[in-house]
This record gives sequence, C-alpha cells and structure tokens, in this order.
Amino acid sequence: MSQVSITVNGRTMTGEVEDRTLLVQYLRDNLGLTGTHVGCDTSQCGACVVHIDGRAVKSCTILAVQASGSEVVTIEGLANGQELHPVQAAFREHHGLQCGYCTPGMIMTAVDMIRRHDGDLDEKTVREELEGNICRCTGYHNIVKAILSAAEKSGSGDQRIAAE
Repeated sequence: MSQVSITVNGRTMTGEVEDRTLLVQYLRDNLGLTGTHVGCDTSQCGACVVHIDGRAVKSCTILAVQASGSEVVTIEGLANGQELHPVQAAFREHHGLQCGYCTPGMIMTAVDMIRRHDGDLDEKTVREELEGNICRCTGYHNIVKAILSAAEKSGSGDQRIAAE
C-alpha cells in the first residue's frame, strides 16, 4: 500500500491505495467520480481522459501513486456549479453525443486541444487530434462541430474555455 495525495477538482484527497491501482480506478472506486469512464482497459478508447496538471491524459495509463502530488481535473470538475463549461455547453448545443459513454473523454480532450491551439482549430486538426478517442455512435460529425464552435468562442474572448 502507498500513500497518495492528489488534488482532484480543487480538493486535496489523501489516502492509501494498492500500488497497482490505476488512476481511473482511484477516481471511480475510491472517490466516487464515475464521470471518468473505463472503456477498453488498453488506452485505446479515450473514455477515461482527465487533466493532470493541465494536460489531457488517459487515466487508465497512469497509476494513482504516479499522480500523487498532481492536480487532476475530471469531467465533474469542469462545470462552474450549475453552469456548464463552454465545451460542455457546445456539446449539448450541437448534439455532440448519443449514448454519452465517450462524451466525458471527448470533452476533456477538446478542452485540452482548444487550450494547446489557442482556439485556432480547423476540422482536419480536430479530427486528427480525436484519433485517440473512439465513439461508436455518432460518426464524429457533431462532436467536431461542437469543438469548432467552442474553439471559435474561445477566440472571441471566452476565457473559461481554456481555464479550469
């Protein structure tokens, strides 16, 4: 067993975990943050994407002990109370989901993508950057529309898009 201390969605969480515990398991099983999904257990699908120290990471690829001392933001930490994060709002507005299983990972990936590109995105770039996220329902068209819409709004001064 190892001691971990991780700031998750602004709150420092401390506890013991088995050394082999994946971050996704820690978030879901220990903290009850079930918005981060487990899709494939092989880091192929992207359903488990969270932000670690401001960067999108597949939480099934990192041990909880490796994240100790880091700041983690999950899908539950994006919204400001009842106000959706602009990327979440864009997914709702543009119907960027169907079953919703991939949606948290897609949104977390999109927020990071918009931040890294300063909102300067085109369809080709968005589609290339989504290659690590699998959606079996939508065909990606509305997901791409949602991300481009949120990116466009970030260029018009909406500072919440790239901030958490």
